[in-house]
Amino acid sequence: MRNLRLLKSLRCLKLQVPGTPQCFTVRTDTGTVLIASEYSVTELDTRAGQVVNEVSLTVERYLPKDGGGTVVGIQDLPDQESVCVATATGDVILYNLNTNQLECVGSVDSGLSAMSWSPDQELVTLTTGQDTIIMMTKNFEPITEVGIHQDDFGAGKFITVGWGKKETQFHGSEGKHAAQRKIIEVLPAMSWDDRRPRVTWRGDGQLFAVSAVCPLTGARKVRVWNRECVLQSTSETVNGLEQSLCWKPSGSLIAATQRHPNKHSVVFMEKNGLLHGDFTLPFGKEQVKVKELLWNSDSTVLAVWLEDMTPGEGGQVNTYIQLWTVGNYHWYLKQNLYFGSDPQRAPAYVSWDPEKPLRLHLVTRGWVSLNYDWGWSTDRSHGEDGHDNANVAVIDGDKVLVSTFRQCVVPPPMCAYDLQLPAPVNLVTFQRQRTNELAALTADGHISVYGQGTAELSEPAAGLGGFRSVTHAPQLKATYRVAVDQEEPLALRLLLWLREDVFLGVGACTDGSSQSKMLILGPSEAQGPQPTLEIRSHVEVEGHVISMCHSSKTGTVALQLEDGQIRKFLWDSLKPSVVEWQDSTGCRINFPDPCVQTALFTIEEEHLLGLTDRSHLFVGETEVASNVSSFVVYDDFLLLTTHSHTCRCFRLTTLTVKGLQVALATDGGQNQNDQNDETLRRVERGSRIVTVVPQDTRLILQMPRGNLETIRHRALVLAQLRKWLDSQKFREAFECMRKLRINLNLIYDHNPKVFLESVETFLRQLDSINHINLFLTELKEEDTTTTMYPCPVNTTGQSAPVACGKKVDIVCDALRFTMESMDQHKYCLSILTSHVKKTVPELEVALQKVHELRVNPPSAANAVSAEEALKYLLFLVNVNELYEHSLGTYDFDLVLMVAEKSQKDPKEYLPFLNMLKTLEPNYQRYTIDKHLKRYRKALHHLSKCGEEHFTEALNLVKDQRLYSEALGLYPTDSPQYKALSCAYAEYLVEQQQAEQAGLLLWRCGEATRALQAFVGSASWRNALCVAEQIPLPSDQLALLARDLAEKLIELRRYTEAAILLERYAKDCEEAISALITGAVWEEALRLVYLYNRQDIIETNLKPALLEACSSQTSYLEAQKAMFTRHKTRLSVVRELKEKARLELLDEDVPDCPEAELYSEASSVMTGSHAGSKYSHSNSRISSRSSKNRRKAERKKLSLKEGTPLEDMALLHALAEIIHSVDKMREEVHSLLKALVLFQFDGQAGRLQHAYGEALQMIEVALPEVWQEGLQQTQAPITGPNSTANSIMASFQQTRTSATQDSETPPPPKMRNGVKWKLSILK
Repeated sequence: MRNLRLLKSLRCLKLQVPGTPQCFTVRTDTGTVLIASEYSVTELDTRAGQVVNEVSLTVERYLPKDGGGTVVGIQDLPDQESVCVATATGDVILYNLNTNQLECVGSVDSGLSAMSWSPDQELVTLTTGQDTIIMMTKNFEPITEVGIHQDDFGAGKFITVGWGKKETQFHGSEGKHAAQRKIIEVLPAMSWDDRRPRVTWRGDGQLFAVSAVCPLTGARKVRVWNRECVLQSTSETVNGLEQSLCWKPSGSLIAATQRHPNKHSVVFMEKNGLLHGDFTLPFGKEQVKVKELLWNSDSTVLAVWLEDMTPGEGGQVNTYIQLWTVGNYHWYLKQNLYFGSDPQRAPAYVSWDPEKPLRLHLVTRGWVSLNYDWGWSTDRSHGEDGHDNANVAVIDGDKVLVSTFRQCVVPPPMCAYDLQLPAPVNLVTFQRQRTNELAALTADGHISVYGQGTAELSEPAAGLGGFRSVTHAPQLKATYRVAVDQEEPLALRLLLWLREDVFLGVGACTDGSSQSKMLILGPSEAQGPQPTLEIRSHVEVEGHVISMCHSSKTGTVALQLEDGQIRKFLWDSLKPSVVEWQDSTGCRINFPDPCVQTALFTIEEEHLLGLTDRSHLFVGETEVASNVSSFVVYDDFLLLTTHSHTCRCFRLTTLTVKGLQVALATDGGQNQNDQNDETLRRVERGSRIVTVVPQDTRLILQMPRGNLETIRHRALVLAQLRKWLDSQKFREAFECMRKLRINLNLIYDHNPKVFLESVETFLRQLDSINHINLFLTELKEEDTTTTMYPCPVNTTGQSAPVACGKKVDIVCDALRFTMESMDQHKYCLSILTSHVKKTVPELEVALQKVHELRVNPPSAANAVSAEEALKYLLFLVNVNELYEHSLGTYDFDLVLMVAEKSQKDPKEYLPFLNMLKTLEPNYQRYTIDKHLKRYRKALHHLSKCGEEHFTEALNLVKDQRLYSEALGLYPTDSPQYKALSCAYAEYLVEQQQAEQAGLLLWRCGEATRALQAFVGSASWRNALCVAEQIPLPSDQLALLARDLAEKLIELRRYTEAAILLERYAKDCEEAISALITGAVWEEALRLVYLYNRQDIIETNLKPALLEACSSQTSYLEAQKAMFTRHKTRLSVVRELKEKARLELLDEDVPDCPEAELYSEASSVMTGSHAGSKYSHSNSRISSRSSKNRRKAERKKLSLKEGTPLEDMALLHALAEIIHSVDKMREEVHSLLKALVLFQFDGQAGRLQHAYGEALQMIEVALPEVWQEGLQQTQAPITGPNSTANSIMASFQQTRTSATQDSETPPPPKMRNGVKWKLSILK
């Protein structure tokens, strides 16, 4: 749905050169044009308007001096820096462009009628006056010569397998009469045919076609030859075939023209000579003749050069050039260039540029050179409100096909309506204020303005019901004659309709070729026979303006010159002017390359966005992407398609130019990690943007073959939804979300506070029970604004919910409360849904409401019956689950009601229900609860059934371990309470909780069993209390004390054991021995002197002191040695690890199992293979016991040299040593005092010195072992000297370091405040 728009027209003033141009060729290296006439070859610089070189062809008699000669072909040969010229007299001339010398490289006596070079310029074909084809190499060495007219069909002759005769074959719609039809006589060529052969090559240079007049029939035939000049095929007989011939460069079709009895057509042939499609020229059957057909280099545009057959007034004929394009198998006439009847203005030769596909060159008979640069454009309306119909206009000759995408999406070539104009249309523009109105510039220099009519149009009804027209064609409001000099076609281009009475256009200056003229046009106030658009003011611009765009928000008009310079047109000022485009800092901004599509948009400040024909997208002078195929700016969005088959949509208010560049750099490739990126959407290959429907979510794309697709881009959809939700248009948002399958949780998640405050508005707008139920059933605890639909950056943050709790429960409660207050009968089903969808479904409440409906049917008209409510409830909940919940209500009527609606067999549930009805109420409920496995409720009901059921209750408590609940159901002085306590105590003993079991037994009066429990748990104080309560005899009490003391000694509770031995067993010696064993020196001395047993000092105490001193000293020495060894190894490991890390950054160390052979340093590397060994083992043991997990952790932190985490294991070992040494302060202090007391000063001094050295060594080593910043992750090393391998290794090092940081123990804290030294010791 694109039109051809004229970007630039370059007119070279009339040259003073003798003769008439006959043909020309374009030099691709310099851009100049080499024009051949009957006298000379002239090289013309069209930009400067000057003749560069000129060489005469008459001086050396290649052409006669009287001007009667003819040049039949000219071709630029860049590789040879020459130009090849062929004359009708038979000379092939090589013109050297460097020396300006002419050389005749060959001559044909019979003369030449055509010359054509292959596209690769390796071969040249010449047609002679004897109707032969001569093929030569580029060095003009003859290859072969064959006759044009061959009797044979060619190498590609069709094969007939003999299946039936002509008379018996199927003839389609023509019927059997086609078999008896006589062969139609072949008509000769037209009288105006020049009878010259036409030669055209396929784009790949493998085939060429020749159209020549058959000497037998006088009609033209087309023959196809291969590169070796072997005939391949001959065309079928085509009556009315004319002289023009051109092979489509893409190689699929050969274009020619055919005159039918009732029309004039351009027909297409395949390489086998069969016709394949056509289109009709918009002229009468005898009105025009086609002089040439010309395909452009990319096969997208077909130029048709026509001339009137019948002279007009003054005996002169009109000349036209039409540009045709095809889309969806329909041919569109996009441009019509009318050159009038002046023979000097008529084209003498026309050619497309060989490199720039949309540049057309022509030279008139009056030696005026014209260059036209075209560009593709989509003419769309630019409104951004809901009144804009999203119009797109397509030019098709004298019609404008308008599609209104707001109302309907019609595939081209169909449309919503078409506008018929009196002349072919060259340009269409929509008004910027009333955006549904358009103006069309026709080839005769008039502008037709169309606007909406004042009266509502109505289409006539058709059929029984009739049809309603969803859109109406605008009415012709005025036709203006444009007061612009129309010396050449398309004197006015790039038209903008800004206001009702203001048009902006671009015209060419008549006094110079390098300037453009900005025209401000408006209706003339002078009365005349026809309204006129006069030039109100004009501004000359240095350079050619190739694009002009307008911003409806700011009113800015931006211009682009052919070299990419940007200008701003101040059209609305008192004195219109054109100024340079500058940014906010005052710097001039220009495009690096000229752009074929431009648009204004705002990111922080106003920018001009441009897309080049090479798919580069520029924001000012910054290139933001290099693979963009189309774009459109809509509201605050930039939408674009890329060559990687994606459609991107960016919100401009949340981006910067740099951010846009970064976002487009990814282009949503396969490495895209965020699956919820709303800016990205995959589209079909080759898709282009047509338009966006304003204030809607639809984006229209056109596929390469021409068909349309409507997509709803996620970014547009979410933006529109957020607008609707902000303005509390819940119905529009809900309908859109339901249609496009957007998660309905967004309605609440977008702004919970506003939603909860607007619940009633939400319900009234939806006004549909089904829609409310759908919303409730889709509720989830997930916050969709952070997972599925993250809010764009810089948007207003959502409010937190007003209530604390789970989201689903909050929404269900809020909706239910509002619905019950509005109309509980109308919203009955929704109220039931709100109960069922809660986090913990309230099925009992819902069932109770259904039961109430059955007992008390409501009388309201909109009320729901109990049967309907139950049927709906069964739709939400599994029938078996609902049956069990109904049974849990103990309401048999409700149970029967649910069972009847289910698929259950009555034989399954009726006997059970009948049995329940025979039971006592409490036992009945107990049976139901036990059936439903609600054991706590069952126990509660069973406890009320009397003592005869206590045994059953006790068994239930034991089976389900409901001891605590059971104790609360019986009086503390009851035998049931005592039995339950005993059972609970037995359970606690089994669970290794004997002390708690003893407490239960003691309080319920079971003293003997309580004593056993306390003894088993070593709870000696409780045991002695129970023993006194029993009471036990003194001898048994002493034995009890000794037993308890033995248990405490085993548990290393020496002080408590001494108390039992001294006070209850009356054995002071055993008590003193226990204290000495436990190193409780001062308490042992107290008992020695209390019981006057000083003999124990010599026999037990002193030897124990000396032994303890020796043991402590040896232990300290061992710890110091181990600490020193671990600290030394840690420093070595760290050095090796740092060395390995640096080597990894400098060279590529292989990440493979053989990397472990890299010496000891490799074992401490932090590569990916080293860390993965344990990560996999962790995943395998994740479900094992805690014991196994601790074992795996110990194995992971192994002190074995060379393990990956050896440094972490060393740190843990050092930390354990420090903790154990620091913990000895109190023990050493007590031992030192005892040693000094008994005059063991030497031993005490050595112990104090050894312990002091150990503490000092640790204090000094702490900063070295736990270095500052040890737990700070190192940043990846990058820079100009880094390689890809070194950067990757650095990232792996960083990732592994982050894993190790979580395992690094913190530095231990020393208890320096604890006093342990004795100052009396040296």
